[in-house]
Parts: sequence; structure tokens; C-alpha cells
Amino acid sequence: MRLTIIGCAGSFPNAASPASCYLLEEDGHRIVLDLGNGSLGALQQHVELVWPGALDAVVLSHCHVDHCVDLASLFVQRHYAPQPTTQRLSVLGPSDTRSRLQGIYGLEDPRPLDAEFVFEVLRDVQQVGPFRISTVRAAHPVVAYSIRVDTATASLVYSGDTGPTDALVDLARGADLALFEASFVGAGNPPDVHLSGADAGRVVREAQAGQLMLTHLVAWNEPAIVLSEAQAEFDGPITLAEPGLVVEL
Repeated sequence: MRLTIIGCAGSFPNAASPASCYLLEEDGHRIVLDLGNGSLGALQQHVELVWPGALDAVVLSHCHVDHCVDLASLFVQRHYAPQPTTQRLSVLGPSDTRSRLQGIYGLEDPRPLDAEFVFEVLRDVQQVGPFRISTVRAAHPVVAYSIRVDTATASLVYSGDTGPTDALVDLARGADLALFEASFVGAGNPPDVHLSGADAGRVVREAQAGQLMLTHLVAWNEPAIVLSEAQAEFDGPITLAEPGLVVEL
């Protein structure tokens, strides 16, 4: 399985990176985890979206704009292209994904969305091509999920936005790579919103995952501090996400 970081900025795009978006590829199949602000343009550096089978699915951890808003742009790309695709694209996400997208785009009639997308509610386990997708509820102010993707060759767990939970530890158990957000630094942060670098390291250590990649890095935190906090909790390999980074698992 190949992971490509499309965007890793937390909460909003920054000068160097779009918001959250992660491309997974296996045996000619592709899915993206989240499609935040600015990510659709960067995604096209890696995927020819005009090709009818370019993506197998979009998987949304939750419907905050920095994780989902470019789905509206993908709708435009598909719906108004001179040579539109005839194959609808699966969108897996929370139960309100369709209505959220309708509001973002300002559609009085949501039916044009159904011409381009098949909306599916994330369940405990789903199969998309070679990708086995497992989820648990995340600790976040809106309905949100942490997501595990397993193939025949590798496993990856994406925290989405979440405070630390026992469910995330269980989901990440033995995974090859933990792609975990690290929005907070230090102690005394609000509960059930985000992970700190230390939280991410602690969860990965308890889950005995193989390696940690820190993402959702917000503009007001120094990445070196986030990294050092994670290293204090987990002595395995740790990297900072950056746009265009490719990891073969």
C-alpha cells in the first residue's frame, strides 16, 4: 500500500500545505481519506481525475470544512466537465455528509449530487476494492471517525480529529503506520477535541504500532516541539507529514 500526503495542515490550509487529504493506492485502486480545503488541486498532481476510474472512493472522517469542503469542488469537476464520467463515486462518511455538502454548495435541490456520488454511511467494517475499512467513533465535537485501512500487504490507521480514546488504541493495534493528528502541545488541553504530540505517541506505544506519522499540524505550533513531545512517549520511527511525501508500506 502506498500513502501520499496531499495535505496535512490543521484547521485551515497554510502557505505550504492544503488541509487534510491522504491518498492510498493498492494494486491500481485508489481512495482518499478526507478532502479538506485546497486539497483537490494538489490531488491532481497525483491523480488524473478526468479518468473515469480515477478514484474508488472518498472516505470522510467527519464534516468539518478542513476535512470535507473540497468534495464540493470535486462535484463541480465531475458535474460540469465537457466529458462527464458516467460512473458515480462512492463517498463514505457520517450520515449527514449529503446534507452538509448540499449546504456547502448552496443547492436547493440535492439531487444533482446523486448524479455524481453514492453516499454511504461509514460502518464498523466496509470493503472498497482491496481496502478493508474499519472505523470507531472519535472523540470530537461533531460525529467523527477514526479509520483503519487494511490490505493484503499493509495496515494504516488514521486518527481523524479526536481526543485520546481506548477505542483508538484498539483500532491501531499492531498497525504498520499510525497517521495521527497532533494539533495540541503541552498539557491541560480541552478534552475530546484533538491529540497532542504526546497523546499520539502514547496511543501508538500502547497499540504497539510500527511507526507514527504526525499530521494536522496547525500553524501556531512549532513542528519540532510537536515531534519532541511524541518522541518522549514513543521510541519507534516518527515522521512529520508534509505535502507530497510518499510512504510505501
